[in-house]
Amino acid sequence: MQTKIILAISLLLLGACSPGKSTKVFTESEALQAQEVEEGIVESVQPAIIRKDGTIVGTVGGAVIGAIAGNTVGGGRGQDLATAVGVIIGGALGSLFEQGITDRDALKIVVRLDTGRKIVIVQEADVLFRRGERVNIINNYETIRVSKIGIPSY
Repeated sequence: MQTKIILAISLLLLGACSPGKSTKVFTESEALQAQEVEEGIVESVQPAIIRKDGTIVGTVGGAVIGAIAGNTVGGGRGQDLATAVGVIIGGALGSLFEQGITDRDALKIVVRLDTGRKIVIVQEADVLFRRGERVNIINNYETIRVSKIGIPSY
């Protein structure tokens, strides 16, 4: 029984992983669609992290595993206490585990557009940018990306 629960939780955790938004990867709906392009100059680049929006899969999964582990310790009130502590510790560890597997390295890129307007874009750190570099800003009205000028994005 415990093995089935652990397997189910593992599958839930794996299902929570999703591919990120890369500057080189486009969804089917983005392919073969016209996108607006503006040019600008990189003013600054800082490291950042893209964190998945508030899921509780890791916390719940860890709490369940912690409860199962705690429930195997002792008997009576001691077992109840161990189960409660297992839930708390398991939930905290599960949350940290989920963060560790879903956090992605990113860049916060400040660009001054040729129009004079300044924008900030946070995107995965799959392409590095330097201050003073000329770039394209690609906008399909859902996603905005910074792309190097003159370098193929494939």
